[in-house]
Amino acid sequence: MTIVAVHGIANHQSGRSPDEAAAELSTQWGPKLRRGFTSAGLDDHPLPPLHVAYYAHHTIAAERQAGVPNLNSLGEQEQAIVVAWALSMGSPTLQERQGLATAPLRQLLSWVSQRRGIPLTTVTRLAVRLAGEVRRYLHVPEVRAAAQSVVAELIRRARPQVVLAHSLGSVVAYEALHAHPDLAVDCFVTLGSPLGLPGGVFDHLVPAPLADRGARPAGVGYWVNLADTGDLVAIPHRLGDRFPVYQHADTPMGTLDFHTFGTYLSSPLTAAAIAPFVGQPQIPDRVGKS
Repeated sequence: MTIVAVHGIANHQSGRSPDEAAAELSTQWGPKLRRGFTSAGLDDHPLPPLHVAYYAHHTIAAERQAGVPNLNSLGEQEQAIVVAWALSMGSPTLQERQGLATAPLRQLLSWVSQRRGIPLTTVTRLAVRLAGEVRRYLHVPEVRAAAQSVVAELIRRARPQVVLAHSLGSVVAYEALHAHPDLAVDCFVTLGSPLGLPGGVFDHLVPAPLADRGARPAGVGYWVNLADTGDLVAIPHRLGDRFPVYQHADTPMGTLDFHTFGTYLSSPLTAAAIAPFVGQPQIPDRVGKS
């Protein structure tokens, strides 16, 4: 039995080969997942090895690897992603939306900062990183293919019962599983996912959504979505409104670390979601779809 973890944005491991980076992240995240099992009262529950699908060397722009996040460095596609993301942050009135849609990016992010009570520097840093990696993944075909290949190859080799996909990794994993319908995963868990982000992500998915609904990958048995209520990337929180998610929960998990993979892995919600699929033969009833 194995678990595959697919990382999200801001996980590029400078100076390491992809294999070394994957091993390093696995070393960091395995204990956090165990902590989540302990928090859920599952200390004695078997927990299989965690293998990381590392693709950040494809989605990080070389010229930005060591740079400070800078709004002035964003191209048109990246700016459009930031605008779509910011405008999905809280249901502004029509008049607000029209004004904000044409406002300078700094003013738009200042609105997000004030609305969410998060420092502008934090919001700006997150926006630049999100826009850069999402743009490269969604709009550079060779990057998209390479990232999906990393995920699909590891799933094919490791044959995991569970795939934990965080942030942009949930988009990569979702598309990789669609592209390879022969890959079977008992439980697919999306964590802090922007899959439903209108304009920025949802409208660019492959396969394209039909009637404003995304499809479950053929090889996925059970789909769980978890979102920290303070997560600025998991917009909108409820994927069940646009995807056939069987189980959904959004709850406060962190304050400063509201979008880190470690925060999600350490949550008892994550442990409870995957426990039936690791070390247990039974599959929970698919009732009460969200």
